[in-house]
Formats: sequence, C-alpha cells, structure tokens
Amino acid sequence: MSDYVSSVSAALRQRYADQPEYLQSVLTWLEMIAPALQDNDIYERLDLLTRMVEPERMLSFTVPWADDKGFAHTNHGYRVQFNSAIGPYKGGLRFHPSVNPSVVKFLGFEQTYKNALTGLPIGGAAGGADFDPRGKSNREIMRFCQSFMTALYRHIGSDTDIPAGDIGVGAREIGYLFGEYKRLTGRSESSALTGKGLTYGGSMIRQEAAGFGTVYFTARMLEHQGETMEGKRLAVSGFGNMSWGVCRKSAELGGKVVTLSGPDGYIYDPDGVCTQEKFDFMLQMRASGQDKVEAYADRFGVEFYAGKKPWEVPVDIAVPCATQNELDVEDAVRIVANNVHYYVEGANMPATSDALNLLRLSPQVLTAGSKASGTGGVVVSALEMVQNSLRYSWTRQEVDARLKQIMSDIYDASAAAAEEYDLGYDLIAGNDIAAFKKISQAMIAQGL
Repeated sequence: MSDYVSSVSAALRQRYADQPEYLQSVLTWLEMIAPALQDNDIYERLDLLTRMVEPERMLSFTVPWADDKGFAHTNHGYRVQFNSAIGPYKGGLRFHPSVNPSVVKFLGFEQTYKNALTGLPIGGAAGGADFDPRGKSNREIMRFCQSFMTALYRHIGSDTDIPAGDIGVGAREIGYLFGEYKRLTGRSESSALTGKGLTYGGSMIRQEAAGFGTVYFTARMLEHQGETMEGKRLAVSGFGNMSWGVCRKSAELGGKVVTLSGPDGYIYDPDGVCTQEKFDFMLQMRASGQDKVEAYADRFGVEFYAGKKPWEVPVDIAVPCATQNELDVEDAVRIVANNVHYYVEGANMPATSDALNLLRLSPQVLTAGSKASGTGGVVVSALEMVQNSLRYSWTRQEVDARLKQIMSDIYDASAAAAEEYDLGYDLIAGNDIAAFKKISQAMIAQGL
C-alpha cells in the first residue's frame, strides 16, 4: 500500500472513528484500488482519494409527524450527495431504525461506485430516516413521507439528485413522496424519483430488478467456469425484493433457492422457492410488516431454524441479500467448509471485512462484490429515468434484455480490470478498480 493511501486511511480512521460502516466500506475500497495507483502521482498531487471518499454534500434534518391519535413524533432524516462527477446524484432512501450518518455515508459511497459501473451517466447518493414503517398505518406513513419531502424537496430534482427506494421504502412510500414533491414544486417531474408505480411513470421489473441483476451476474461467473445455473442450489438470506428477484430468476434459469431468512431465523425448503405460489407468499410476508420468515415454514411445511443463519446449509452458491455485515467470520468458515463454490453479494456490504477476506482468499470460492453483482436495482432505476425522459415505456422484455446486457458489461469490466492489474480472477478488486478509473478520470477532467 502506497504512502498516500496509508495517509488517507489514517486520516479517515481518526476523523470518523464513530462511523464504523462508512469506515469499513471506504478502507476496504482503498485496499482494493491500491494496484491502480502505482507509478502515478497525479492522484496524490490532486488529493483525489480524499475527494473521492468524502461526500460532496451531506444534509441532516428533523422530520416531525403526527400519529393517528394526534401525538407528535420527531425522526431524523439524511441525504448524502456523494459524487456527481459523471452525472446527477442517484441513490436510495432507507426508512429503518438503524439509519444514521455512518450508514447513510456508507450507502452513498457504495452507490457511487455501483452507478459508475452501469455505464449510465449517474452519480452517487443515499438517504433515509430512522423511522420504522412497521406497525404504522398507511396514513401515518403518508404523513411521515410528506414531512420528509418537505425538508428534502429543495435539494433534489431530475438534473440534481434522484432518490429511489431501499429498505422500508417501496412503491407506497415513493408514491407519497412523489405526490408531495409535485405539490411543493408545482412540477410533474417524472424522473425526480424512481421506483414509481406503473400508472405514473414507473418501469417494468423495477421490483424484481435487484435480484434479477444478481442472478445475471452469477450466470456470467458460472459461464466463465463452463457451467450454467441449471441444477444449482442457492442459499439466500432475507425475503425482500432482492431475495424475491433472486428466487424468480434462478428458477427461470434452472436453479433452486433453498433458504430464506429473517431476524427470527431461516427456513430450509429442499424443493426450492420455485413456484408462483411461493413467490406470491414472499410478497405477502413482506406486506404483513411482521419481518418474520417462520410464516413460510408454517405455510409450506418446511423446516424453520430459529435464531440461525442460512450459511450452514450445503449449497453451490451463497447469496446474502439482507443487510450490511450480516455474514461474519464464523459464517464464512461454514461456507468454505460446506464446499460452496460461489459467493455472490446481493445486499450492500453484507460481509464483515474479515469474513470477506477469508472468502476471497479461499481457492475454492469464487467471489463477487455488491458494487458489481448488486447493481441490478439501480440499473433499472436509471432505465426508468430514460423512459421518463422519452415519455415512453418499454415492455417487460425490453427492460429485462437491457438489464441482462448491462450486468454482462459490468462483469466484463470487472474481469478485464482484474486481468489488467495481474489480480487473476479477483472480481471484487476488478469492479472497484474499474469504477475508480471512470470516476477519477471524470474528476481530473473537470478540475478542482
């Protein structure tokens, strides 16, 4: 590691010791891109790394709202506009009690490099609030979204910053947010938010896109090894949009997801989450707001393992799809011991640093990082912006074909960068370097 990288890393550790998620994301990235910095002092002369790991702007605001009984509550909202070198800020909004400045900055940083890999002209952002939609009525959620947008609307727009959904923010929340944005601005600016309903400017397969993209990326990894998805068993965590999409596209390509998980434990379905009935029930579980996966076991008569994670199940492919740092060293050891051949990240930074290093260094496990394999959601979000600009809607088949091609291009860019810097088949380092080179070139071209 160069002296410049070491000095930037040390400064970050000192300045942001209280932001563990953000530090983990940035320090891992600095380690991955180090080979691309050799023998080129322009990055240090322009202090480019510091500018790339710090957000351009961060907003913090209170969100007051009233419950159905008339009692007032106040939550904290955030929007981090991380990098706009290649286009307007673009990234999700997360409503969850865990949201804080560290989480939002980590998500914004990750989103910046995801977006760069898509080949589309979008920068990176993230935001959200420590609001928990679970257990709230529709009217309470509507009032919260309206108050949130009242604080945010001045800072977003189709050419400035385009929010989308994330955990706790689905089509319902986007609808309330978009409605309030229109009322406050007086503009029917369709591409100001993405993840909209199909009746007012949304895109086909937006809900499934994240999982579909992860499976398309996995299929390219399998192709590299002379394999296909046919007959492959997958362990998946979570049961949200990402997991749902992975289940559907895996089944379509001949694979079989055999686990789902929640905060309460995981289910093991040896027949696979492969039928329309099971796909529909996943949607019902999520809509219930209970955040429990045991209901699946009760409905389909399969085993439920309370308080455990799905990584103890022997499979061909492990796909974490829930949240950050859900997979620790103990889980990584189990994955290796079970002779899992592929580890593909769907969620943002789902493994701890030590766990990811263990998997990357294992000769039997081929790994893919979320900045590449978890990009499907933002790809279709950006395609939604394109359709809004055209005042036109593509068919489901057209959107899916474009998503498949872009995910293939992301795989190619990641593999090519790894090969260029003699890193073998290290797709994680490859995708980080590929995104770094694109953003850094844009920033250099635009001056200080």
